[in-house]
Amino acid sequence: MAYVTSEARQQLLDEVAQAIDRLAIALAAIGAAYEALDEQAGDRLEEALFRPVQLTYGRAQRTHAGFAERHGLSGRTFAPATPRHGGLAEQMEDAIDAIQGADGQLSELQDSMMPVEVGDPEVRAGIAEVREALAPLPDRAVELSRRFGR
Repeated sequence: MAYVTSEARQQLLDEVAQAIDRLAIALAAIGAAYEALDEQAGDRLEEALFRPVQLTYGRAQRTHAGFAERHGLSGRTFAPATPRHGGLAEQMEDAIDAIQGADGQLSELQDSMMPVEVGDPEVRAGIAEVREALAPLPDRAVELSRRFGR
């Protein structure tokens, strides 16, 4: 049974890491979009999207690191992503896709009941917090994209 539990814990850790990698992509895309905007629009983007994604990215990393430490698993560091080439619209699309991808990854993880099965209330709470923080962000990004397109 311990071998199965350790495999499940490693799988959970890997899936949280994949979501974190997606958030890094979102941050890179938002940063590239920021560079294409004037100061006022950039400030709106930073306030409405960049900071919340950055905070969520940090929370997800703490969830990952804490879980790894509590169960003696190898954690990892997360490198910043590189935005793809493209204009403002493409960067915003990449950010939306990455945010939704991270949320989808964590949603599937929660639905799998794996966080419950591995018996770690802290990781369950961390995943729930990250998902709650991510929930409004795709709609915000879409609204900002519409405003910037005008």
